[in-house]
Amino acid sequence: MKFDFFSVPRIVFGRGSITRLADLVDASARVLVVYNGSDSLLWRAEEILGRPTTQFRQRGEPIVTDVDAAQATARDAGCDFVIAIGGGSAIDAGKAVAGLLSNGGVASDYMEVVGKGQKITKPSAPWIAIPTTAGTGAEATRNAVIGWPEKRFKASIRSELLLPRVALIDPELGVEVPRDVTARSGMDALCQCIEAYVSNGSSPMTDAVAIDGIELAGRFLRRAYDDGRDIEARRGMALAALFSGIALTNAGLGAVHGFAAPLGANFPVPHGIVCGVLLPHVIRANRSRGVERYAEIDRALGGDAEQICSELTMHLKLPALGAFEIRGDDVAPMVELAKRASSMRYNPVVLDDATLEKILREAL
Repeated sequence: MKFDFFSVPRIVFGRGSITRLADLVDASARVLVVYNGSDSLLWRAEEILGRPTTQFRQRGEPIVTDVDAAQATARDAGCDFVIAIGGGSAIDAGKAVAGLLSNGGVASDYMEVVGKGQKITKPSAPWIAIPTTAGTGAEATRNAVIGWPEKRFKASIRSELLLPRVALIDPELGVEVPRDVTARSGMDALCQCIEAYVSNGSSPMTDAVAIDGIELAGRFLRRAYDDGRDIEARRGMALAALFSGIALTNAGLGAVHGFAAPLGANFPVPHGIVCGVLLPHVIRANRSRGVERYAEIDRALGGDAEQICSELTMHLKLPALGAFEIRGDDVAPMVELAKRASSMRYNPVVLDDATLEKILREAL
């Protein structure tokens, strides 16, 4: 058995850990803060730092023009340190900016599949990831997912040189996250752990964190959704998201995330909804083709994984994909695009076009 394993060099985890931010930032650094969510969190971070910063607000999932604009903002202000605070969108944008600050060029130069695919060769500018949602695990991944609307696709800038200096995870920051964001973020974390566990790129290292993440999400996602101030549930989901990021960056994902790339780029559907709604259908398709590893996932969740994931999507009130203007005529083109996605090659079995079309139609 052979495998590589990449990890964030330092993880600072725990309630109230945001107060340690000033100790983690170089005293002489000129800081760009990439953020989304409430302005109050930005103000709090500045207060803790005790100095002014340059800010870039990320609106929605990042696209190439967002990353290039944020990089220009950083260069104009002479910034040499990045703090990314918020959901996965802010963290992916900050991650990409940190990489571009040291490597030069623009986002499209380094994007897989649809860009030039140039390699990141220099360590990124020092940066800190501070997630407020428990979902993407972007604080622990070596890729930044960026949309390119003109190409009708989302793809990654990917390198272990993009890992943050510190992942600072304070579960208390999730208390004010809206219920719908909690729902779709949490399903993304669960989906990532499940896909990484059954991935053909999995290893004993990724299995250990993925199965723990599955168990945590199974225990705490409903609780975090039902009561956002349940700090134990927020802590459990923060860990599940972290574990999902560690697992996916080393094991890869699967067909659910293969679909997520083109669907998210072509329709106004949040990433976590794609993951949550497609997950039971992909589990069924993979399992029918003899993927045995779902038995361990059943044990971690305390029942049939497909059924539990389907019930979760209903409890969390995730709408079907048809609610986002995706129609039957879109299925075949989306399948063709999904087959190009890097995640698809890690699915534990090859799914033919007819099966992929069936999965997507069932989720409309």
